[in-house]
Amino acid sequence: MKLNLLSCDAQRPDRRAIANCITEISLNSSESLSKELTDILLEGDAVDIQVEDKNSGSALRALRKLNIDYEILE
Repeated sequence: MKLNLLSCDAQRPDRRAIANCITEISLNSSESLSKELTDILLEGDAVDIQVEDKNSGSALRALRKLNIDYEILE
């Protein structure tokens, strides 16, 4: 499943938690790439990530918990 992470609405976003979440749910993301994607997301730009279909439910819950708005592309 492909997700487009749109924005983070948290009042005080936790960069480390967001980067860890991206690392855990994304198919092809390293720790350094996840940190870079987190910075891009928090600057206001959308980020595309690929998630395994079998982990999609827990991935979407984790994103909602971090107040990250997303849209499902595929």
